[in-house]
Amino acid sequence: MTIYLDIIFFENLFMNYIILFATETILKSQFKIIRTFLSSLIGSVYAVLTYVTDMEIYSSILLKIILSMSMVYIAFNSKNLKSFFKQLIIFYLTSFTFGGVAFAFVYFVNPQNILFEKGVLITTYPIKIILVAGIIGFLIITTAFKNIKGKLRKKDMFCNIKIIINSKSVYVKAIIDTGNFLKEPITQTPVVVVQKNVLKGVIPSYILENIEDIINGKSVNLYEYISKIRIIPFTSLGKENGVLLGIKADKILVEAEDKYIDINNVIIGIYDGILEKNKRYMALLGLELLENKKVESLSF
Repeated sequence: MTIYLDIIFFENLFMNYIILFATETILKSQFKIIRTFLSSLIGSVYAVLTYVTDMEIYSSILLKIILSMSMVYIAFNSKNLKSFFKQLIIFYLTSFTFGGVAFAFVYFVNPQNILFEKGVLITTYPIKIILVAGIIGFLIITTAFKNIKGKLRKKDMFCNIKIIINSKSVYVKAIIDTGNFLKEPITQTPVVVVQKNVLKGVIPSYILENIEDIINGKSVNLYEYISKIRIIPFTSLGKENGVLLGIKADKILVEAEDKYIDINNVIIGIYDGILEKNKRYMALLGLELLENKKVESLSF
């Protein structure tokens, strides 16, 4: 079989570019044509060198790892190690998917001429195979990740919580908000933001109907709830320098499949509005609340 180095170079350049483009699409990174091209170019030069030289170093696993790390760094200009390794893992997964698709096409279309020469796959008409494999591989990997992300979001973002205050309880649908770091400023107790209208069964009306007066320091008889009242500043929910009225809960129970997470140290921030117009959730639960919490094997 006659092997052309320019074909090896350009097919690798094309495939590297598509793999990096798919990786950027999955990660929703800003696409940079020049960086992506330079990264693809390095991979293509390496493929040619692997074929034309007899030096064993070009076939070593260590050099291949260094090459892939260099390609990822050049393409994405990673800002920190966490982002870099995330990009590297997605790059590897995408590469394996594309390689499998390309090999499958070669096997079905032209199996008698499959040739591996120093780690390089050669066929009689690679450009057609690489082009089709690149397009199909891109569709497969991006669609798969989109579906996986969608399922993870739907499963993990929403949960049911039971709020208990002074032995009274209410059930609320909550969303796990990774951006909710709201805490009571003095004790640093985490805050769960809950719509006021769903708290009527657990918080007395003389508190819910006088939220502004309580926040402004006006005289309101709070009875046994006076020790539970907290004032919580915030800069979210569409309002700068806002203030929420908070009330210390006895505890909340967060549903986790057929079990629950028991959280004792938490404040309920009373939000006088609607968090989500479709009513899919009525509370914002910070992810930090769920980290390193013991899951109890008890009925919710």
